[in-house]
Amino acid sequence: MLALSDFLILGAVMFGLSIAGIFINRKNIIILLMAIELMLLAVNMNFIAFSHFLGDTAGQVFVFFILTVAAAEAAIGLAILVVLFRNKRTINVTELDSMKG
Repeated sequence: MLALSDFLILGAVMFGLSIAGIFINRKNIIILLMAIELMLLAVNMNFIAFSHFLGDTAGQVFVFFILTVAAAEAAIGLAILVVLFRNKRTINVTELDSMKG
């Protein structure tokens, strides 16, 4: 049987990997979006673990709303990325530093 601490350690490792992905790779927008999604999934896993071990469904309701926001964020982020790629022909963050209207 897995304990609550096992889930929390796995969530902390996932969260740490996402923070490392954000700080180590600041050039590719796709990897930055993936790191943000991994961060949200780590938080969701903690909510689910606490919800299961405490016998309360409030954590699962929070996960539903977080997944909804994450899906909207991914869709909007990828749409912006497609528009940027069409205009600039790159997804490198260092080359997208100018915001001209």
